[in-house]
Amino acid sequence: MEHTTITTKQTVPIRCEGVAVVLLKKDLNEFLVLMLKRAGRMLHGEWCYIGGGIEQGEKAWEAALREIREETGITNVRLYTSNQFEQFYSQAEDYIYMAPVFVGYVHEDQSVQLNHEHSDYRWMTFDEAKHNAALPGIDDILDFVEKHFARKIPSKWLQINIEND
Repeated sequence: MEHTTITTKQTVPIRCEGVAVVLLKKDLNEFLVLMLKRAGRMLHGEWCYIGGGIEQGEKAWEAALREIREETGITNVRLYTSNQFEQFYSQAEDYIYMAPVFVGYVHEDQSVQLNHEHSDYRWMTFDEAKHNAALPGIDDILDFVEKHFARKIPSKWLQINIEND
């Protein structure tokens, strides 16, 4: 009888405990992206889109709507799942962070009221947003959102239908 040795490999855990949201508004013939300048400890002074944690008992899309409201004061948004995920590796805690990316459309007259997490905001073109993005990978997500949500009408199957949940 042949004896085989089973080796156990170390794994890097994947944590999906947050969401990311790219907000869009129409300006003349193009969509602009809301970028926020971080004021907190993490990524201080860097431009990012909306992001945050999922609270106990909350669905990811509910967290997206709550984060939009908390970080920008915006309550009227048409929300879609993008079928994309933000991801990065945490060296300090040795895990892979992953967050579903949502896309929200807001009315062009919508005002923004920042909370303490951000020091500034700007509605940027996609090129400006990609140029100013804090981390590699954000530009890829913005490319995807531009292609599938700004240059064409997204599939109705991606829309978060809040009333029927």
